[in-house]
Amino acid sequence: MNKIFIDVCIGLYLFSTFWISFYGYNSLALAGLYLSSRKNQKLLKAAEDLPAMLPRVTIQLPIYNEKYVVGRLLKAVSELDYPRELLQIQVLDDSTDDTREITVKMVEAYRNAGFDMTYIHRGSRDGYKAGALEHGLNTATGEFVGIFDADFIPPRNWLKRMLPAFNDPSVGCVQSRWGHLNSNHSNFTRAVALALDGHFTVEQNARSRKQLIMGFNGSAGMWRKTCIEDAGGWSGDTLTEDLDLSYRAQMRGWRVKFIEDLVVPAELPTEVAAFKQQQYRWAKGGIQTARKLIPALLDSTLPPSSKLMGMLHLTAYSGQLLMVVILLSFLPVGLYAPGVFRVFPLTILASFGPPFLYAIARSDTCKSFWGKARLIFMVVIIGFGMSLNSSVALLDGLFSKSSGTFTRTPKLNMMGYSRKKIDRSYQVKISPMVLGEFFLAVYSLLSAYLLLPRLGFGGIFWLLFYTAGYLYISMLNIIQEWRIYRQMNGIDSPFEKRGRILDKKQSA
Repeated sequence: MNKIFIDVCIGLYLFSTFWISFYGYNSLALAGLYLSSRKNQKLLKAAEDLPAMLPRVTIQLPIYNEKYVVGRLLKAVSELDYPRELLQIQVLDDSTDDTREITVKMVEAYRNAGFDMTYIHRGSRDGYKAGALEHGLNTATGEFVGIFDADFIPPRNWLKRMLPAFNDPSVGCVQSRWGHLNSNHSNFTRAVALALDGHFTVEQNARSRKQLIMGFNGSAGMWRKTCIEDAGGWSGDTLTEDLDLSYRAQMRGWRVKFIEDLVVPAELPTEVAAFKQQQYRWAKGGIQTARKLIPALLDSTLPPSSKLMGMLHLTAYSGQLLMVVILLSFLPVGLYAPGVFRVFPLTILASFGPPFLYAIARSDTCKSFWGKARLIFMVVIIGFGMSLNSSVALLDGLFSKSSGTFTRTPKLNMMGYSRKKIDRSYQVKISPMVLGEFFLAVYSLLSAYLLLPRLGFGGIFWLLFYTAGYLYISMLNIIQEWRIYRQMNGIDSPFEKRGRILDKKQSA
């Protein structure tokens, strides 16, 4: 084989293996920070820490084609335990379907009941969610601004639990923890729930407790209005407006805090296609924000530890691209230069970073040790399987000149085991990327077969994770698309029959 090609493969493999280890060690570092500070964590309490004079608060509800969940959202927000005369609710509706008519009637009913609830519909989706939030901010009367996406259900005491954190005038934003309304829908949603639990209970906790730079998660959080304005307001030039604003605010000296024991449940994507679409937006938006802010981050007055953690955070999805590069270069390197695999033995330790982080995460999804171990394995498999999707998104974010389209994740009010009939316009269609995932599954399995005599099982172990991950994501995507097709055509399936039986048992 051409020597130049082999040298390129070796270089790509060494570079990718070296660089990806930073993300693994970052997970271990965050896990260590979380464990070391857990005993000293002072939980924020409610009533005794509230300011003597309650401030005026604005709640912003950005929605776009959310007819299945908007009623649930408005009901939950209207039941918040807070004086009505101090609470303004803005429904920022950019919908283009019958959500608009449904929401107008609901808002009118709440207004007649005495709520300060305003319906705002823009003529276009300029700036997408960021544009809607900025537009609403122009007429927001609150000193503090809370934000909820359409699928969230805030608890009644949410405002009174959040406000004490703002007693510190340097705090510009407070994030509460995401919970899960439908984690038991399937094994897939259980695994996704655990992955989010790892992010919130370990990563966000560690960053908040150690005062490292951290991101606002876009929903179930509250901002000091002057902080938003001081940081330059919401911007639609990336697909992760939440990450962008929170980093800009912290670079100007504001702090972001996280409250772990205040949980706001939300709906998880039940379909692989919807999950891939969500991850695509997060990966693309994350690298757009990195491209935009890393130079300013390096020039900021933040401590070196925050700068390092910030860069690793903003570029976190790069690890997925590096995984694909490692896979593609593994076969030629294994065939012609297997000694290269012994160069970076410390990367083996780094690979245990994410699983360890999930292992110590506080989660209500699994109750037993073996149940959690099984879910950790699933999270790892899904991570391998999602690497192609995230890699394409990353390259799109790096090289595209525009921010791209903000494609919202459909919220379907899918609470049980069975699947309700949903409008096709709310379904995410299967992507041709499934062919690429299937190809990589075959490629990784073929690589394992060819390299087994040379490297032994220990040498090709990780290739089987690639195979399992790509097969799981691609085949589940195809199966779910088939189920949707059958349902749209009135054809029942064994999956739905079993789901309805489980729903009946749960409600009995």
